[in-house]
Amino acid sequence: MASRPIMKGPICLVENQNEQLRLNPEALNLLNQISQPVVVVAIVGLYRTGKSYLMNCLAGQKPGFSLGSTVRSETKGIWMWCVPHPLKPDHTLVLLDTEGLGDTENGNPKNDSWIFALAVLLSSTFVYNNMCTINHQAMEQLHYVTELTELIRTKSSRHEEDDSTEYVGFFPDFVWTVRDFTLELKLDGRSITEDEYLENALKLIPEKNSKIKDANLCRECIRRFFPKRKCFVFDRPTSDKHLLHHIEKVPEEQLDANFQKQAKTFCSYIFVHAKTKTLGLGITATGNGLAVLVESYVNAIESGAVPCLENAVTTLAQRENLVAVQKAADHYNALMVQRLRLPTDTLQEFLDVHVTCEKEAIAVFLEHSFKDENQEFHRQLMVTMEKRKENFVKQNEEASDKYCHAELKKLSETLMRSISRGIFSVPGGYRLYLEAKENVEQAYSQVPRKGVKANEVLQKFLKSQVAVEESILQSDKALTEGEKAIAVERAKVEVAEKKNELLKQKEKEQQQKMEAYEKSFKEHIAQLEAKMMKEREIFRKEQERILEHELKMQKELLEEGFEKKSEELKRAIKQRQQEMEKHSGLVKLLEAASDVLMTILPPAVKLLAKGLEMLNLRKK
Repeated sequence: MASRPIMKGPICLVENQNEQLRLNPEALNLLNQISQPVVVVAIVGLYRTGKSYLMNCLAGQKPGFSLGSTVRSETKGIWMWCVPHPLKPDHTLVLLDTEGLGDTENGNPKNDSWIFALAVLLSSTFVYNNMCTINHQAMEQLHYVTELTELIRTKSSRHEEDDSTEYVGFFPDFVWTVRDFTLELKLDGRSITEDEYLENALKLIPEKNSKIKDANLCRECIRRFFPKRKCFVFDRPTSDKHLLHHIEKVPEEQLDANFQKQAKTFCSYIFVHAKTKTLGLGITATGNGLAVLVESYVNAIESGAVPCLENAVTTLAQRENLVAVQKAADHYNALMVQRLRLPTDTLQEFLDVHVTCEKEAIAVFLEHSFKDENQEFHRQLMVTMEKRKENFVKQNEEASDKYCHAELKKLSETLMRSISRGIFSVPGGYRLYLEAKENVEQAYSQVPRKGVKANEVLQKFLKSQVAVEESILQSDKALTEGEKAIAVERAKVEVAEKKNELLKQKEKEQQQKMEAYEKSFKEHIAQLEAKMMKEREIFRKEQERILEHELKMQKELLEEGFEKKSEELKRAIKQRQQEMEKHSGLVKLLEAASDVLMTILPPAVKLLAKGLEMLNLRKK
C-alpha cells in the first residue's frame, strides 16, 4: 500500500446533489491509500467569501480549489486535497473545502447543517471564514454551531445522555478568519491582538431580547466546544475589481502587501500548530482511518440517523484491530523464521526464541490496536500465535527427526554392512557387535545440534536392533548358556534405562514448557499493564484539560454577570471531579486480559497462572 497517493488537484469527497449527500468512491479510495497520520484542515463559511483561496494558499499550488467570481456558489458538497505536509515528515495534510453556507440555490437548508457538522467531525483544525467583522450578524450566521449537539452524538446508547463536555475531547481547534477587515484593532482606546478581538466578540452580553439570547447561545457554544481558538484578519487582497474576480490568476506581487503578509502568517500558523487528527486516548487517525470515519458519518446521515462518535470509532477500531492482529501475527512469524535455527539444539532454546518473539509481536499489537474492550482481537492474536507456535514446534521436530535419522544412518553404515555380511556370526561375534554398536552410539552423541528428537530417534534405532542382537547372541558359540542369560538380562536393563532416560527428558521438557508459559504470562500481563497505565494517564490528562477549560468558562461567566449559568457549570464541574476520583478500572481490565491468556494455556498451567494473576493483582 502506498503511504500517500499523488493528487494533482482537489476531488469531491462528499457530493451534495438532489438534496442528498453521497460519498465519492474514488475519493474514498484515495484516502484508503494513505497510511500516514493526517492533519485535517476544513474551512466553512458563507458562499463567495474566499474560503477556497485560503485552501489553495495552504496547498501551495495553483490552480486548486475552484474560485468563482459570480453570485453562484462554486463548491458543492465537500472537496478534498491531500498534499505532503510541509513541516511534518511522514504526515499528510488533508484540506477540506466546503460548500458555501446560505447558498440560495441549495434546495435543502438542512444540508448546510450537515456539511458544517461533517467539517467539525472530520477536521483537526476547523476554520470559519466570514467577511468584514465579527458582530451580532456574524453570530447569527454561525447558528450551525448551536445545532451540533442535535446533529452529533458522542455515545452509542440512547439511554446515555451526551455530556456537552464530551465533545471537547473530539472536536477540532477553532480558527476564525475575517476577510476584507477594515476596522482598527482597538478596544477602549488600547490596541488589541486579533485573538483578543475574537475573545471580546465571544463575551456574553445581557439578554434583552430573543435575538441577543440566540447570539449568546452561539458564543457560549463556541467557547464550550472549542477551548483552543485563534483569529486572523485579512485586508482586502486588491482594490481592483477585475483582479479580484480572477484572483487565482493574479501574480502574488500584484496583491496588497498586507494581505500577502497576513496570508503567509495564516499558512505558517496552520503548518506549525494544526494538530494531527486524533480520536481520543491518543489514538492517531491515518488517511485510511479518516476514510472509515467519513463513510460511517455519511452513511448515518443518509439513513436518517445522527452520526455517532462512539460508533464511528468502534467501526474504525474493528478494522484497525483486525489489521493489528494480522500485523502482529506476521511479525511473530517473520521473527521466528529469522531467529530460529532448525533444528534447535534443545527445546529450551526453541522456547526462549518463542517467548521473545511473542513478546515483540504482542508489543506490535498493543501499539496498533485500540478500543478492544471485550478483548476479542487480543484473543484472536493469542490463538493465532499459539497455532503458529505449534506449527514451528512441528517443523522443529521434523527437522530434528530428519537430521537425526540421516546422521544415524551414516554412522551405522559400517555396523549394518557387517551384520549383512555375517561378520558377527562367529564365536566372539556378540562382543564385537556390542563394541560396534557402542561406537555408533558414542559417535552419535558427538553430533552437534541434533535437536529435540535425538533420543527418540536413537531409541527407535536401538529397538530395531533388538532382534538382530538376540540372534547374534544366541549364535555365539563362545558364550555359555549362563553368559547368554546374563547378557539377555543386561540388555533388558539397558532398554529400561534408555526408556527411563527418555521419560525424564519428556518430563524436563514439560517443565520447561510450563516455565515458558509462566514467563510469557507474566511478561504479557506487564505489557498490558504498561499500555493500560499509559491510556489511563492520557485519559487523566484529557479530563484535566477539560476540567481546566470548564473552570475557566465558569469564572468568565461569573465575571460577565451570568451567575445562574456559572452555578450550573460549577455543579457539573464538581460532578466531573468526583467521577475522576472514582475512575480506576485497571485491576478489572487486567483481569479481563488475563482471561484471554487463560483460554490458550494448557490445563496443567492454568491453575499456576491463575494463582500468579491473583497474587499480582492483590499487590495493586
